[in-house]
Amino acid sequence: MRARRLRRWSWVHKWSSLICTIFALLLCLTGLPLIFHEELGPNPTLDRVADPDVRASVDTMIAQALAERPGEIVPYLFYDREKPIVKIPTAASVTAAPDTFFYKVFDIRTGKALTIDQPNEGFIYVMLRLHADLFAGIKGMLFLGGMGLLLVASIVSGMVLYGPFARRRGFGEVRRQHGNRLRWLDLHNLLGIITLVWFGIVSLTGVINTLAAPIELMWQSNQLMEMAAQSQGRPPSDRKAPVDLVLARIRAAVPDMTVTTLAFPGSPFSTPNHYAAFLTGDTPLTSRILKPAIIDAASGEVVAVRDMPWYATALFVSQPLHFGDYGGLPLKIIWAVLDIVTIIILISGLYLWLAKRRIGAGMRTATAELAR
Repeated sequence: MRARRLRRWSWVHKWSSLICTIFALLLCLTGLPLIFHEELGPNPTLDRVADPDVRASVDTMIAQALAERPGEIVPYLFYDREKPIVKIPTAASVTAAPDTFFYKVFDIRTGKALTIDQPNEGFIYVMLRLHADLFAGIKGMLFLGGMGLLLVASIVSGMVLYGPFARRRGFGEVRRQHGNRLRWLDLHNLLGIITLVWFGIVSLTGVINTLAAPIELMWQSNQLMEMAAQSQGRPPSDRKAPVDLVLARIRAAVPDMTVTTLAFPGSPFSTPNHYAAFLTGDTPLTSRILKPAIIDAASGEVVAVRDMPWYATALFVSQPLHFGDYGGLPLKIIWAVLDIVTIIILISGLYLWLAKRRIGAGMRTATAELAR
């Protein structure tokens, strides 16, 4: 009975691993530079200022960005978490795809335009798109989520199989006198069990990240509409409050948090009559959890501020765990080392499968020769 159960787990481990290994290897290879995306990404040179808390007019920055892109509009403002800069994209419409945005970057203290590469091009952007959706949008994202579930099955089945193996051989034993295949089998098992918890966390959080688009749609259709409903009865207006006023009122309403994104009226993350602001805290955890606020577009008054629902919070918490970017450079280095070990595990798994096939083919050939 036990042997039959182990054969089933072995079958699960074999086929779940074989199906997802190539894609898991791609994710590990593309994920390695993404761990250091802040260090490798654009880092503009900032001037020193006497008062670091001073803020230049955002409306002036927006006007400058629009002057360089006639006929376009600004759908969002994106504030950097670490640096005093704001990215102002321009696009053909508020619903244009993000990869069509043209970004103008400013120092929020001085209002000075900064020279910086476009964030939707270059090496890091290519790695991110391959890692997130294979350049296939929501279909690619969900496909990678399916591969992630197979990877979780491979990890769980590998853990089950390692117990009997370790009892026979001893934990951490590597047989060096019986050829390369057995040596690599022992190393594969040892490295796999050492990185088990990390690999499991990264795989599960990666699966959660692939659900970002459905989670965003759920939030838009539920909580966003509920928040906007608090201002029902006010007639729609073509007049838009100055962005500086909107930001000032958000900061006054939620003084202990920082605005990271402002969605303009009509964008997918707001309504036709509201701005939507997304704020974060200042701790490693709260800096990754967004709190949305809805602002009346005409008056600039804050209509509602709420916590995100649990499913959105799960997404935000999973993202720093996935990339290891909540504990500074030392944690990123640890994540990178574990990523490299995982690449070795995946490559050794492929080697072991190919070696076993060669051995099987050789035995079948020898048997056929003897039968002649």
